[in-house]
Amino acid sequence: MARVLTPRSEDFPRWYQDLIAKAQLADNGPVRGTMVIRPAGYAIWERMQSEMDGRIKASGAENAYFPLFIPENYLKREAEHVEGFSPELAVVTHGGGKQLAEPVVVRPTSETVIGEFMAKWVDSYRDLPLLLNQWANVVRWELRPRVFLRTSEFLWQEGHTAHADEADARAYARKILHEVYEDFMVNVLGIPVVVGRKTARERFAGATSTYTLEGMMGDGKALQMGTSHELGQNFARAFDITYSGKSGGVEHAWTTSWGTSTRMLGGLIMCHGDDNGLRVPPRLAPVQAYIMIVKAGEGVGEAAAKLRDALRDAGVRVGFDDRVDTPFGRRAVDAELKGYPVRVEVGPRDLAAGNAVVVRRVDGAKTPVPVADVVSTVLAALEADQRALYDQALAFRDSHTVSVGSLDEAVEAAATGWARVPWSEVGARGEAEANGQGVTVRCLVRPDGSVPDSEDEPDLIAIMARSY
Repeated sequence: MARVLTPRSEDFPRWYQDLIAKAQLADNGPVRGTMVIRPAGYAIWERMQSEMDGRIKASGAENAYFPLFIPENYLKREAEHVEGFSPELAVVTHGGGKQLAEPVVVRPTSETVIGEFMAKWVDSYRDLPLLLNQWANVVRWELRPRVFLRTSEFLWQEGHTAHADEADARAYARKILHEVYEDFMVNVLGIPVVVGRKTARERFAGATSTYTLEGMMGDGKALQMGTSHELGQNFARAFDITYSGKSGGVEHAWTTSWGTSTRMLGGLIMCHGDDNGLRVPPRLAPVQAYIMIVKAGEGVGEAAAKLRDALRDAGVRVGFDDRVDTPFGRRAVDAELKGYPVRVEVGPRDLAAGNAVVVRRVDGAKTPVPVADVVSTVLAALEADQRALYDQALAFRDSHTVSVGSLDEAVEAAATGWARVPWSEVGARGEAEANGQGVTVRCLVRPDGSVPDSEDEPDLIAIMARSY
C-alpha cells in the first residue's frame, strides 16, 4: 500500500500539513493566514470546549460575549498593551462606504473592551470578584501562518477577572493555570506540560506576571499551550475600574486574564500523531469506538448495530461505518488517519466464530474478541490507551530534555529538544543572545518544578527550546 503521509522523521512540517489535509481537519482559508476548520477538526475543538468550559465554570467564572470591534482609543489608553500588539493589529478604517470618524480594531484580545465594562459594572467590594469568560474569535495579523499553530484568525476562550486585592487575583490566575488548564491538558489531552513563569521579555503586554504551560512536540520543539496573566492594576487604572472598599475608600481593582486556543489542536497533532495519522486520546475523542462492517453477510449488520447500541449504553461515543460499497482497506486507512482510539471490525468470518476484531489505534493491536466481551474490552482499552499516550509523550519529553550548566550548552541542546539551565547562567542578556539564535526561554521553574512568584528567586531553572 502506498504511504499516505510523509514520514515524520523525513520531513516533520510536511507530515503535519499532510495529516491535516488527509485527515480532513482543516483547509487554508481564502485570505492568507486564515483557516477553514472542517467537521472532523471542529468536532475535536467542540470536545475541547466542552471539557474546558466545565472546568472554567467550576472555577466560578461565567460566560459572556463582547464585541469583535474595539475603538482604537481603548487600546491606546493602555500604552504597553497597544505597543505589544501593534504589529499584529487589523484596523478597520471604512464602513458602510464611508471613512470612519475613528478607526476600530478587530480584537486581538479583549482586556480593553472588557475593562471598559468592568468599570461600569463594579461599584463596591460586594461586586468582586467579577469572573468572566468568553468563547470567541480573535485576529492577529500573522506574518508566518501555519494552520492551527499561527493563523490570522483563530478561536479561543479568554477569561477576564477583577478582584479586591492582589493576593486574590494571584490565587485565581493560578487556580485557572492548574485546576483548569493543567488538569485538562494532562488528563484529557494526555500531554505532559511544564508549568512555569514567563520572563519579563516573554511576558504578556501589560501584565505583571505571565504563567505558561509548555508542551513538547514530536520534533522536540516547544509549544505554548496556554497562558494565565496577572495584570496588576494596569488595566484598572487605564479604564478606571474602581470600587468602594469596606472602609469606604475608593480603590482600583486587580485584574487577570487567561486563554487557550485552537493552537491546542496543533499540539494534539504534533504530540500524539504518528506516520499513520492522528492518535486522539480517548477522553477527548468525539468518536471513541468506531464500528466497521467489513463486508455484508448474514446477521452482520444486526450484530454490528447491537454492538453499537451496547457501547452507547455503556457511555461510549460511537461511530458506525456500514459503507460496504467502499473497499474496507480504504475505510480502515481513513479511520487510522482520523485517530479513532478503537475500531470494532465486524465481518462474516469472525462473526461465524462468535467474534469481532478489536483494533487499538495506539499500538495497532488487532484482537479477536467474543462478541459478548466486546464492550468490556473496549472500555478497558480506552482507559489503558489514555494512559499510554500520556506515558509515551512523557517518556519522549524526558529523553529529549537535558540539564546543562551554560547558555552555550543550552542553545546547542535546543537543536534536538529542551535544555534545563540555571537562570543565573542566562539572565536577560543571555536570553537576548539566545533569541538571536532562534532559542527562547520558555519558562522559569523552581528546582522542584513548582511555579516561582518572581524571576528574582534564587536557584531558578530556565527551560530553553526552539518553539512554534
